Amino acid sequence: MRRKERFTIPGRYILFVLTVLCVGTMSVSFLTDFDGGPLNVISGYVLIPIQRGINTAGGWIRSRVENLEDLTAVKSENELLREQIAELTLENNSMLQERYELEELRELYDLDNEYSSLDKIAANVIGKDTGNWFNMFVIDKGADDGILVDMNVIAGGGLVGIVTKTGPDWAQVRSIIDDMSNVSAMILKNSDLCYVRGDLQMMTEGTMQINELRDPDNKVEQGDKVVTSYVSAKFHKGILIGYVNEISTDANNLTKSGSLTPAVDFEHLSTVLVITDLKQQADVDADVAEYTSEVSEEEEASEEADSETENSPDSDGEESGEEEEAVQ
Repeated sequence: MRRKERFTIPGRYILFVLTVLCVGTMSVSFLTDFDGGPLNVISGYVLIPIQRGINTAGGWIRSRVENLEDLTAVKSENELLREQIAELTLENNSMLQERYELEELRELYDLDNEYSSLDKIAANVIGKDTGNWFNMFVIDKGADDGILVDMNVIAGGGLVGIVTKTGPDWAQVRSIIDDMSNVSAMILKNSDLCYVRGDLQMMTEGTMQINELRDPDNKVEQGDKVVTSYVSAKFHKGILIGYVNEISTDANNLTKSGSLTPAVDFEHLSTVLVITDLKQQADVDADVAEYTSEVSEEEEASEEADSETENSPDSDGEESGEEEEAVQ
């Protein structure tokens, strides 16, 4: 079955009709005063609202375009400001890091001057055990740098720990807060002996154990300095450990126990000083120096005595002269 063909008007005919209509309207408007009368009234009711609508729509679009341009400019400025903030943040962090390092180096310098009689070498912390505390850590100096087991390690305010293992370019340090640490100590002001033991659980409160303190005169008070004792087998004497926090009498009524606040910040360690003089060798050197000094004093005294004897009148010489004169 054949489909019925649809009737269509060619586009060129429609364009021709509209063109004639426009030209005719223009001619009528030009040749007559039609646009000043009815046409003007009609345009007032029809065209003006349309124009207003077009103007309103154009203004809205224009404002949106301007807002979009402003938003684009703001986004660009925002990105630029973010980049500047990121750069300033990096610079600030770098400056803060340098300030902390400078403060730490100043502390090490002061500590080096405080223990100037001992040879030391600086080292950086390059590793540690898990956890918040530096109870076991590794430094970047080892046997090739002269580091030996049992060398003392200091930092910040005082004693950090002792070297337990060494490699060619590294060494392991056990700090005094470790549960396995036990340091022979004494109260600085009266030399009363005690033991300072590490306790990681107590370190959550920032303290360490003091045990077996003999204080018969009850002179130990809060804030007293606790240092390594002269009877310590591995630690040099007089190195600051911390400050007495609290003390109480034990059940035996003979000794006291309590806690101290360590002088070193064991939560933030980055640089330390290793005392390269071993305690045993230092004691031997001190004894040798003392003996040498005594011998030197005795030799000087003997030399002075001999000198006085040589410079004094010789009685034997006088008698000999008299005998010679008699013989003559």
